[in-house]
Amino acid sequence: MIRPVTVQNARDRTDFEILSHLQHDARLSNKELAAKIGLSPSSTLARVRRLERSGALLGYHAEVDPRVYGVTLEALVTVRLEKHARAAILGFERHLASLTEARGWYHLAGANDYLVHVAVRDADHLREFVIAAFTGRNEVAHVETSLIFSHRRRVTFGVLPR
Repeated sequence: MIRPVTVQNARDRTDFEILSHLQHDARLSNKELAAKIGLSPSSTLARVRRLERSGALLGYHAEVDPRVYGVTLEALVTVRLEKHARAAILGFERHLASLTEARGWYHLAGANDYLVHVAVRDADHLREFVIAAFTGRNEVAHVETSLIFSHRRRVTFGVLPR
């Protein structure tokens, strides 16, 4: 669960510098990180642990080439729900969480309710997946699929505190 940043857990520039360095290279040792930000290793470790406990630092990740898993095709699937009742939304999100092909999703405002990033073996897998995972569900009113030719992910956020 993402915890919103509030006045009680606001960050200073040093915290943002730590987050920036870890976003670029999560494998930095504490000693290397301390040298980059100009703090002692013990102070740096205390700050990193506080960022972890507060929920500002959500985790450390390795980026893996999808082809290792046999994924050769990715797509964005927009989904419009039949109703916007809380039970339907929660049920649909539980369903999304159960799909191994769903890499992530956004709950949207506007004409569509969800944008789902999916990763599959090939076009046949995509077709079968969309039919099984979305079109057969009672709460789904409309589905549209767009193939992803390429994508880039920004590693860091560019917003700093005032």
